[in-house]
Amino acid sequence: MFIASLIAPAGLLDPSLVENLRNAWGGGDAIWLAPDEAAEFEMAEVPGNRWEVWDSLQAMQVDLVVQPVAGRRKKMLLADMDSTMIQQECIDELAEVAGAGAHVKDITARAMNGELDFEGALTERVKLLAGLPEEVIAQVIAERITYMPGGDALVATMRANGAYAALVSGGFSAFTASVAEQLGFDENRANTLLITGGKLTGKVGMPILGREAKVQALKEISARLGLTATDVMAVGDGANDLGMLGLAGTGVALHAKPSVAAQCDVRVNHGDLTALLYLQGYTRDVFSVRTI
Repeated sequence: MFIASLIAPAGLLDPSLVENLRNAWGGGDAIWLAPDEAAEFEMAEVPGNRWEVWDSLQAMQVDLVVQPVAGRRKKMLLADMDSTMIQQECIDELAEVAGAGAHVKDITARAMNGELDFEGALTERVKLLAGLPEEVIAQVIAERITYMPGGDALVATMRANGAYAALVSGGFSAFTASVAEQLGFDENRANTLLITGGKLTGKVGMPILGREAKVQALKEISARLGLTATDVMAVGDGANDLGMLGLAGTGVALHAKPSVAAQCDVRVNHGDLTALLYLQGYTRDVFSVRTI
């Protein structure tokens, strides 16, 4: 059996749209996970016009995901940080302070879209941060970092239901440590900005945590917990996330770069991070929230 999930920003999911699709696809009764926001119905097989319907629903700000019913509630969350759990790219924010914002943002965008080698692009960008006082990191965290809507509920609800939450980023450990603490992640992994004499050296600690390191993190953490990759829900937006998204039981491309979304079956373009809870069958009335 398969399940079709329709998710939209609050108030935008029309019940008649859900009923029309359910009837067209011969699905079971529609179950509303949140009024006018998220609904689902079961069906015997994946419809042949799935992606044509998906495309038409995008114009209505509705995300459509079709997945097997069995095993959809996951025991582990593996999340990217930049532009996923937070709304910024931390290196771009540091570069703004360093006076190299526009140049670094361009490199970041190209790297996340898979146009540049991630490690080389990271090394090039970090060089431009040389000489910044280390206090700038705390300043950027306090003044320039905001959280992606729904992230607190996602982490808190999955953990309240026995899941493990890991934050794995190609960004920097000073940021992941703060974000992980605020959102309640069990652990975090990221790159280290090297500091000497109270100033950034313009270098990053080796080895660089990139695409393969995220895959390795999924394998190591799940094995340590006695889980398999099918027990994992991974979420990310950039090209360096594709490895873990492809390996995880459910890999979610969240507001992802076009080249990334094109390689993922589970795409959330309009919903926030609570969409990942709806995809697992959670109803809004059981969400837990950790106050940020």
